[in-house]
Amino acid sequence: MDFAFWRAIAVFRIASLVYATVLMVQHEGFAHPVAGWTVIAVMALWTAAATFCYSVDAVRGWPLLVIDMLVAVACLLATPYVQGEFQGELGSMPVPAIWVAGPVLAWAVYGGRRLGGVAAAIVAGADLWVRVNGPGTPILINGAVLLFMAGIVVGHVARLAIRAEERMQRAVEMEAAQRERERLARGIHDSVLQVLALVKRRGQEIGGEAAELGRLAGEQEAALRELVTVRAAPTGSADLRALLMRLGSTQVTVSTPATPLVMPTATAEETAAAVRAALDNVRAHCGEQARAWVFAEQGDGEVTVSVRDEGPGIAEGRLERAHADGRLGVAQSIKGRVADLGGRVSILSAPGEGTEVEITVPAPLH
Repeated sequence: MDFAFWRAIAVFRIASLVYATVLMVQHEGFAHPVAGWTVIAVMALWTAAATFCYSVDAVRGWPLLVIDMLVAVACLLATPYVQGEFQGELGSMPVPAIWVAGPVLAWAVYGGRRLGGVAAAIVAGADLWVRVNGPGTPILINGAVLLFMAGIVVGHVARLAIRAEERMQRAVEMEAAQRERERLARGIHDSVLQVLALVKRRGQEIGGEAAELGRLAGEQEAALRELVTVRAAPTGSADLRALLMRLGSTQVTVSTPATPLVMPTATAEETAAAVRAALDNVRAHCGEQARAWVFAEQGDGEVTVSVRDEGPGIAEGRLERAHADGRLGVAQSIKGRVADLGGRVSILSAPGEGTEVEITVPAPLH
C-alpha cells in the first residue's frame, strides 16, 4: 500500500517539474536565465534521485526526508534572485511552482498527519520569506493553506490505508489458518478422536489398569479436540477459549462459547492462571478425583468465567482466617490477579453445597 503512495508522489513531482519548466520557458528565464535553468536542472536531478530512493525501503528514512526538504527549500529561496525586479510583476508563483509540495507529501506519507503538518509549516515559512523579501510581491496565504491541507489530509489517509492493509493481511492469515484447522479437524475427528473416545469408554467399563489407560486417553482426546477447534487470534491478543480448554480433563469439564473470546494476551493469560488456581483449590480441598465445571461467557465488554465444584463448601469466615494466617492462595492467586486486570471476583459457597468462583474481567469488543 505505501508503495502506491510513493509512486503517486513520484508522478506528482514529474508533473510539477514539467509545469515549472513551462513557466520558465514562458517568462524566458526570468531576470537571470542561467540561474533559473540551473534551479530547473537541480529540480530535475533531484526528482529522478528521489523517485528512486523513495522506492527502496532500506534507503527511505529521516536522512532522505531531510535532504528532500533542504533541496526544495533551497530551490524556493532562489526565487528572489532568479526573478529579480520582475518578481512582483510576474505574479505570486515562485520558480519551483508547486514542485515544493513534494517533500510535504513525502513527510505526510512517512509519518502521518502531524509530520505532514510540520513539513507544510517549513515550506510555508520559506515561501513567506520569499514574498516578504520580494519587491512588490503580494503576501498571500492561499499556498500555505493548501500545503497544510495536503500534508494533514494525505498523512491521515496514508495512516488509515496502512492500518486497513495490516488488518486485511491479518484477516487473510486468520482465514487461511482456520481453513487448514477445519481440514485437519475433519480428518482427526473421523479417526483419532473416535479411537481415543472408544479407549476411554472401554477402559472405564473394564476397570483396573484399563481404567487408567482410559483416563489418559480421555485427557488426550480433550487436548486434541481443543487443538483442532480453537481459532487463531490477532497479533497482540489471545483467545481465552484456547487457554481454558487446556484445563479440561476427565475431572474438569470446560464449556465456552462457539466464538473466540479475544482479549489482550496478558489479560487472557492472567485470567487463565486465576482459573487454574481455582481448580488447584478444588483438587487440594475436595480430592484429586473431584469433579469441577468451568463456564465462560462474554457479556457487554467483559468476560465472565465461573469455576464450580460439588465439594464440602467453604465454612463462613474460613477465607478471612486463611488470609490472617498468611495463606494467600485465594487472595493473591485469584483475587490479586483479577484485581490487577481491573476485574472482580465473587465466591459463592456454603458448607455441604459446593463452591462457585466467578471471575469477571474487562474485554472490550473488537
